[in-house]
Amino acid sequence: MTEPLSRRRFIAITAAAAGAAPTTALADALRRRPGEATRWRGEALGAEAEITLIGPRDEAEAALAAARAEIDRMMAEFNLYDPASSLGQLNDTTRLDAPSPVFHALCDAVDQLHAATDGLFDPTVQRLWNRADDQTDAGWTEVARTDDLIELRPGLALTFNGIAQGFATDRVSALLAAHGFPKSLVNIGEIRGTGGPWTIGLADPKAGMVGTRTITDGAVATSSPGAMTMAGGIAHIVHPREPERAPLWSTVSVEADSATLADGLSTALCHANRGQMFPILAEVPGVHRVSLVDAKGDLMTLRPPKIG
Repeated sequence: MTEPLSRRRFIAITAAAAGAAPTTALADALRRRPGEATRWRGEALGAEAEITLIGPRDEAEAALAAARAEIDRMMAEFNLYDPASSLGQLNDTTRLDAPSPVFHALCDAVDQLHAATDGLFDPTVQRLWNRADDQTDAGWTEVARTDDLIELRPGLALTFNGIAQGFATDRVSALLAAHGFPKSLVNIGEIRGTGGPWTIGLADPKAGMVGTRTITDGAVATSSPGAMTMAGGIAHIVHPREPERAPLWSTVSVEADSATLADGLSTALCHANRGQMFPILAEVPGVHRVSLVDAKGDLMTLRPPKIG
């Protein structure tokens, strides 16, 4: 699969190799036709989406139909540009009554990343896009949340575009596994692969292809701040407290156990120097490697510190 250079920079370029067979009735069919690939392409949460399944086509079509229904559910919750979505209603009215368990689950992930990154990951940066609130001290901690209500103060707005794609990717990947497919590659702006190896190309908006990464059972997410700009030429990945500050990296990619974690971190780390990254990575288990592309197009990698 290849696609134009855009905000999300990864390109899947190979199919899965051997993996463990499922323990369902699908196992016999997989042994008969182990290498058959079925693909779906579309759009989800503002990103080009593609799902590849390895296994019998009939069963794969049914699993892909369930995956598309799950994507529709994620759109109904987190589509920033749909006023009827749960997020759209929250931003429009400043409150969301009876939030779904899915909405709360994503908010829980935001809580973790906001704390681990000392606020560098903060969905309230949407207020800066809206230019409705220029208070740099506003932030995620001001979002009031109970089981039955999420409420924003006037002027505050949220965007989950730095994490919802990864969250949706994880949910779809889990759904496909539950349907008996141990080999899949899900790309909803971020990538999660199972039953690999899957080889992923890493590209930067200016430098082009700078390397490849291989995952077996894990996720890769990437952010390139300069791929899209706000008014005044400000990069679209904004520092939540200092919106005029330029990002420190041209591209950041994160390899992790989950696409949710990889997505949120790849966004936050655009504004972190290398010294800041190590304590952040120590706070979030499940990260395997961070790839950084600087303004010159040079690629460097970091691995989380070993604990204990």
